[in-house]
Amino acid sequence: MNPTELYQQEGYDFMSAVFEVHNEMGGGFLEEVYQESLEFELKERAIPFVSKPKLPIFYKGHQLKKTYEADLIVIGEIIVELKAVKMLLPEHEAQLINYLKATRKRVGYLINFAAFPRLEWKRFVL
Repeated sequence: MNPTELYQQEGYDFMSAVFEVHNEMGGGFLEEVYQESLEFELKERAIPFVSKPKLPIFYKGHQLKKTYEADLIVIGEIIVELKAVKMLLPEHEAQLINYLKATRKRVGYLINFAAFPRLEWKRFVL
């Protein structure tokens, strides 16, 4: 399988829920409002997810006390980082990439609900 096709249908289903939230809410809310709205939409669509999972970090095989906290893990495989900022920046991408590395997951979505005039999003496949 081509890596870009990894969890492609699941990604389409997830993004459909994201666009529904954006269409309903528009811009201007805090990230937490979008998170709760998206969780509601995912439940309505029976798309499994875990909210605010703690992601362990390892150094030379030893688990560190510090953990990361992703916004969502969808279908047990897709890491999601939500933002409500003017525009996505390289540090937001780096944050998601670190989450992917920490979990050894291969697919992630970076979603910015506050971008104007449209939803801003990026899909990452490692």
